[in-house]
Amino acid sequence: MTTDGSIEDAAFVMALRGRGVRDTDTLRAMERVPRERFAPARHRDLARRDLALPLPCGQTMTAPTIVAAMLAALGVRPGARILEIGTGSGYATALLLRLGAGHVHSVERYALLAEDAYDNLVPEDRVQATVLVGDGLCPGRLPTGPFDRILVNGSLAAMPAHLPALLVPGGRLVGALGTAETARLVVIEADATGVFHERFGARLRLAPLTPGRSRVL
Repeated sequence: MTTDGSIEDAAFVMALRGRGVRDTDTLRAMERVPRERFAPARHRDLARRDLALPLPCGQTMTAPTIVAAMLAALGVRPGARILEIGTGSGYATALLLRLGAGHVHSVERYALLAEDAYDNLVPEDRVQATVLVGDGLCPGRLPTGPFDRILVNGSLAAMPAHLPALLVPGGRLVGALGTAETARLVVIEADATGVFHERFGARLRLAPLTPGRSRVL
């Protein structure tokens, strides 16, 4: 018999499909990871809608269709070692693991968010996820590479050169370039010779990433 929860999960996925999300693996992962577990308590009734939600520290939980677009472009492969810049609520971290990541190294500038994100993960995911407090936009402050995939959860005016440099040959970075209102999906791939190839996708409404580690929260 179908439970109320599974009906809601299926409805959530169907709504995403209706908004243009087509990648089967991404949809399956989003069906398995309840977004409301990562949303602030006062906004959990909105978690299954295609809305960005406010997080502590003035940050934002990205709308599901944008998360889906970025994950589909990332193309996670089983066992991949992933660097995530901007942990936020931990929702994308959990989705990366459902997509088959071997380990996710996630960097968050706010200690409060990093602690909450780690707590939001189910126990088995905590074994495969490392949530660090730090500045993901600063060279020399990141986990040791290389990485198969890098996900940058926020828009930037320009991509810091040290991030693509952490990719393995054949690796891929996904982020967004531009302002919060005019950002476009960017995919940067490293070929076998170490040359980077950049291509742009759809426009995304994505909050900007702030450099530096927060000294207060």
